[in-house]
Amino acid sequence: HPTSTPPLAAAMQMQAATTTTTACRLAPPQASRCRPSSLSASRCRGRRACSLRVSASLEQEVKERAGSPSPAAGKIGKSTRRDVRNIAIVAHVDHGKTTLVDSMLRQAKVFRDNQVVQERIMDSNDLERERGITILSKNTSITYKGTKINIIDTPGHSDFGGEVERVLNMVEGVLLVVDSVEGPMPQTRFVLKKALEFGHAVVVVVNKIDRPTARPEFVVNSTFELFIELNATDEQCDFQTVYASGIKGKAGLSPENLADDLGPLFEAILRCIPEPRIEKDGALQLLVSNTEYDEHKGRIAIGRLHAGELQRGMEVKVCTPDDACRISKISELFVYQNFSRVPVETVSAGDICAVCGINDIMIGETIADKVSGTPLPTIKIEEPTVRMSFSINTSPFVGKEGKYVTSRNLRDRLYRELERNLAMKVEDGETADTFLVSGRGTLHLTILIENMRREGYEFMIGPPKVINKTVDGKLLEPYEIAAVEVPEEYMGSVVELLGKRRGQMVDMQPSGPEGTTLLKYKIPTRGLIGLRNAVLTASRGTAVLNTIFDSYGPWAGDLSSRDQGSLVAFEDGSTTSYALLNAQERGILFVSPGQDVYKGQIVGIHQRPGDLAINVCKKKAATNVRSNKETTVVLDEALSYSLDDCIEFIQEDELVEVTPASIRMCKNPKISKKNR
Repeated sequence: HPTSTPPLAAAMQMQAATTTTTACRLAPPQASRCRPSSLSASRCRGRRACSLRVSASLEQEVKERAGSPSPAAGKIGKSTRRDVRNIAIVAHVDHGKTTLVDSMLRQAKVFRDNQVVQERIMDSNDLERERGITILSKNTSITYKGTKINIIDTPGHSDFGGEVERVLNMVEGVLLVVDSVEGPMPQTRFVLKKALEFGHAVVVVVNKIDRPTARPEFVVNSTFELFIELNATDEQCDFQTVYASGIKGKAGLSPENLADDLGPLFEAILRCIPEPRIEKDGALQLLVSNTEYDEHKGRIAIGRLHAGELQRGMEVKVCTPDDACRISKISELFVYQNFSRVPVETVSAGDICAVCGINDIMIGETIADKVSGTPLPTIKIEEPTVRMSFSINTSPFVGKEGKYVTSRNLRDRLYRELERNLAMKVEDGETADTFLVSGRGTLHLTILIENMRREGYEFMIGPPKVINKTVDGKLLEPYEIAAVEVPEEYMGSVVELLGKRRGQMVDMQPSGPEGTTLLKYKIPTRGLIGLRNAVLTASRGTAVLNTIFDSYGPWAGDLSSRDQGSLVAFEDGSTTSYALLNAQERGILFVSPGQDVYKGQIVGIHQRPGDLAINVCKKKAATNVRSNKETTVVLDEALSYSLDDCIEFIQEDELVEVTPASIRMCKNPKISKKNR
């Protein structure tokens, strides 16, 4: 038409209108924006150059769109759902994610006013409640002003980073929770890096703002610096900041002016987190990001519906990117409403749902339309860095406490773990009864061991070993960034300890006004094994150690992790006070009088290097000359080691025997025979 607008101009007008609308919707009031106070002129110039590059690329994209056919010409256009937001709450460990979710659930009236609710209700696993940490990511939802907000609570430990990587596929934005005193920590960097790689919008929540030593301006500036380091875009760097106290259930847009509830946080989520982009009329696509198991319903697949509509009873195609497809039927369908799963007949694109009826579904597979469905890209997880050997129990006490003791039981359980735990790998060992299990760290593997132990399994585990790589003929090993918060009076001994383990200091700075110093080291993963207890001992229990995987680097050389040997039982039997009185002069004991021990069991720590075989079952001779009466014996209290302590303690020729009732350490008979 002679009076119509040229295609290029029309496309640019449309793009400008869309950009303006989006910016208006996302932009909060000017006063609430975080404006870091210390930005150098060079960095500002760098950001301007980046903005020019973004503008140029945007103009190029508009030209390409103008020359390409319109959605009406055969391509299904994407729309948004305004009644749904999908968010993940990510943070470093102990920065208050789960407590913040508790307050969000309470204020959204998820529970009755007279309902008794325990603390950290999202940590439903027994092991999570005992350790006070989040291990598994979990879903819930709340409704605020007619908008459903799907919330995913994620772990904070670096060993469970695979859980975070999985669930970021299901959301459009994240709440990055940062402690108002500590600021960004190693795991903060990891989770933020992953969120930025996905292109997610980020709302920064400065939590625990009610702490007396809170320093919000420093925390916001440090967080902004972290965005810059991770090459965030201009839009991501212009993040919304909300100040909150999760335990009190208060939030605000400035640290001095908190509202009486979390209203400002909910408003920031609706304003700054994008609406889900969906293909409502497209072919069905759901990427499975998590699985659960129910005794009655079987395996439950959890994921976000990207396109189409899912109905109960419909037949679907389950496929992977390598074109391996099979037909299945949906038996039941659930969505998350408040703190429970609610059965529904249909689910529209953009929502997070749970699907039953596909018993062989795996994480990373796509539930697609039976006729025209195509698979989504599978979930990629970073490689494990630590390996441990699992084998059947060969001690004289085998079968006394456990229910599952055979290699077949052990094999089935380990391979079953792979169905849910994507960051873990299992391989067959040198013998039929040995398996090599690889994970993100010793804590990652320790949680698996503890769960198996509680299920009735009996087995032995070897010392943790790092997974090395050979590139171009050079041996590389994994390095991690270790952040240690330590009082100034113990800093010298901690620095010396880290130096012995081939650690290289990266940064040292004061951490708050409490007289503590934050040390950052780049250290081989080998050097971290057994480091936690050593650091606690050197600092009288006051230091806090956090680690995160950094990269692979050149082999750092040999290093010694333990200067003391082991005290080894000389024979089978029951320990006596008479024998332990003499044995305790040789070192620190793990056993008390009356305990059954066997030959080769580690019963204590030798005070010198090298192992020492001692008799802890010797009885006092009873003759006519000597009296039978036991004299009063004063024994030192036996040292009690947890599973984590035992794994860090053992060396190359030692094993940990794990049963439902006991945890013992022993010498590895195979290696001991070779040494003889």
